[in-house]
Amino acid sequence: MRGVPEPPDGGARPTAPVAAPGPHDRAHPADPAAPAGSAAPPWPVAASGPVPRRRPRRRALSVAWVVPLILLALVAGFLGGAVGARTWGDDGRPATADLPSAPPPAAAPVQRDASSVAGIAAGVLPSVVSIEVENAEGAGSGSGFVLREDGYVLTNNHVVAGAGDGRLVVVFADGTQLDGTVVGATSEYDLAVVKVDATGLTPLPLGDSDAVVVGDPVVAVGAPLGLVGTVTTGIVSARNRPVVAGEGNDQTFINALQTDAAINPGNSGGPLVDASGQVVGINSAIAQLPGGLGAAGGSIGLGFAIPSNQARRTAEQLITTGRATYPVIGVLLDPEYTGEGVRVFEEDPDGRPAVTPDGPADRAGVRRGDVILSVDGRPVTASEELIVDIRAREPGETVELRVRTGERERAVRVRLDGLTSD
Repeated sequence: MRGVPEPPDGGARPTAPVAAPGPHDRAHPADPAAPAGSAAPPWPVAASGPVPRRRPRRRALSVAWVVPLILLALVAGFLGGAVGARTWGDDGRPATADLPSAPPPAAAPVQRDASSVAGIAAGVLPSVVSIEVENAEGAGSGSGFVLREDGYVLTNNHVVAGAGDGRLVVVFADGTQLDGTVVGATSEYDLAVVKVDATGLTPLPLGDSDAVVVGDPVVAVGAPLGLVGTVTTGIVSARNRPVVAGEGNDQTFINALQTDAAINPGNSGGPLVDASGQVVGINSAIAQLPGGLGAAGGSIGLGFAIPSNQARRTAEQLITTGRATYPVIGVLLDPEYTGEGVRVFEEDPDGRPAVTPDGPADRAGVRRGDVILSVDGRPVTASEELIVDIRAREPGETVELRVRTGERERAVRVRLDGLTSD
């Protein structure tokens, strides 16, 4: 997946800035007709305010005000003399030693509730990192967070994809910089695990993304545009939002959590946490306005995060084997089909089988030209929806497809096979 950390090329890609402040790419919802592109980082500009105008001096006072002012001056002079008489004795020495009073005691720190945004940020920020990548073509940056106390950090694949033979540096909240090594990455899920030589780190707990509901408050933490330690807030706007980013063999399919928390280039790989401070998503992509109208800005309130349950499974695989396994049903879908559901190719495209021989769909009786109408009772209206739904599951899991062959509809049960990423 091209995303947040590579240079923009106008394709549909995720979020992380390019060069300083870091790579930034855009992703778009999985609608084939939705335009996508890249936008320039929106650097803030300080605006100067108006200079206050001074009131003109009065050159003369009315006679009516002269006497009161004189009286006021006299009273002030009398009080001043009285104070002076009390302070100084007849010999000119101070009669009393009035020393300046001690400064007021410092106010006690305000205690924030642990579930407040300030409380959540205080607990999360020490475990969030910035990831800087340098190679012969330039530099970029993104975000990440501590996954295990023994030096494992989780981030997006597109944040570290440009490392190659270059240098990858993990910058911690206290300013510590450590060289990192990619132990495993997958473009299919846009996830990567980086290892640094450190122990005793404080990991962020991975929560249950399946328990999240629309409207739940969330907090996004990361380094948008290189601004480390940035905290933004919002809610979960939608669940199971199919998002496709990248192209060719680097395409990413995310059954995403959608949020209106501000996510900008550089947030990629950072955590999206719930009210208890647990990670429910890994920030990965942002939507762009049609026609490139978003070129002057970053977040438009449409950010997408990889669910934590998916991230947990994939991270464990990457740490153990260096590669990720994803489920398949073994069919090729016709992107030109515009009818109800999605259709398996009627003919084998480019010499590839439309239905994989002895694959999951073949064993279940799915044939070329069949139309898949739903998965486990949920209608599918685009090829990307079906792919994203299947990718969000695990190999060995069984799903029920509603299939139409000609005029006849039937339900078939398909046990998913697994493929390992390159």
